[in-house]
Amino acid sequence: MVDRLLGRPRDRETAPSAPPPPEDPRDAVWARVQLARNPRRPHTLELVGHITDAFVELHGDRLFGDDGAIVGGPARIDGRRVMIVGHQKGADTDENIRRNFGMGKPEGFRKAIRLFELAERLGLPVVTFVDTPGAYPGAEAEERGVADAIARSIGAMCRLRVPIITLITGEGGSGGALAIAAGDVVVALENAVYAVISPEGCASILWRTPEKAPDAALAMRMSAQDQAELGVIDRVVAEPGEGAHVDAAETGRRLRAVILEELDGLAALSPDELVAKRGGRYRVFGAFDDLGVTEPIPGAADRPGLADRLRRALEPVGKSVGDALGGRTGRDGRDARDAREGRDAREGRDAREGRDEPPAREEV
Repeated sequence: MVDRLLGRPRDRETAPSAPPPPEDPRDAVWARVQLARNPRRPHTLELVGHITDAFVELHGDRLFGDDGAIVGGPARIDGRRVMIVGHQKGADTDENIRRNFGMGKPEGFRKAIRLFELAERLGLPVVTFVDTPGAYPGAEAEERGVADAIARSIGAMCRLRVPIITLITGEGGSGGALAIAAGDVVVALENAVYAVISPEGCASILWRTPEKAPDAALAMRMSAQDQAELGVIDRVVAEPGEGAHVDAAETGRRLRAVILEELDGLAALSPDELVAKRGGRYRVFGAFDDLGVTEPIPGAADRPGLADRLRRALEPVGKSVGDALGGRTGRDGRDARDAREGRDAREGRDAREGRDEPPAREEV
């Protein structure tokens, strides 16, 4: 009776369950970031073992050395010959140190360029695996030209006359990811992320604290689903179970099917069409509309220009230097002013008399 009057169910097992609370989008995006960084997530060489039938790793950039953070070489997938290039993180601390946590150095990107050019000479499609927090930011990388190496790698991919498929398998961050991600088709795993900067780095710039990283991740729309809506990613591949880290073999089988399907689609395009479509794909990113000339700002014409502001700022400096030199600067200024006044007077007289003569040597 009491239960009926109070509206309580008699049997708790038959009581209707309360609706689940709405999921916070910030927490959802941050959970995907953590899954993309999961240390048990399969890395490039492990996925290559499940995807390919044969693979031979090549080493070195033929200039400085070999970078363990970027791996690659020819491979065979279901009878098709391809060239593999990808980032490689470590499975434990020692391997992570040896592979620099998947952060490429200049020699790694130059090795990728060498493999890209080799693939073009042999007519091999290129498959890249992106999984890096970014390029290595150390002093030695800057000394050896990491920015130049990244730019050259992107340029080399844009010019390749063979199909390119890019797979974002984990964390795609900054220029280190872009260096090998200029593909004809970009595919991402369900829990992969892709952004121009890490959420911690973005939060440190905007909010001056890395604790705002979840807010930055949400604002940057770095999840695979958001990137697909923006048109940056063409296809999102579902991961088995709770994520790729629970079943690397099944993840590899799913990626293998996608690679073969996309290669079939790209095989119908000629080399010229591949290059043209690839260039058009990336030119539309960041497009904007020009709304025309806006109304002039009131009083803007009366404001001093940059040259006037610099001249005013440097006048006290010139005066103090002239005083320190015993007035020599002042005398030089007066001489120059007198010379200008004399020249202006002569030019005016010549104009009135109809003469058009070049200035004398002493005037110059």
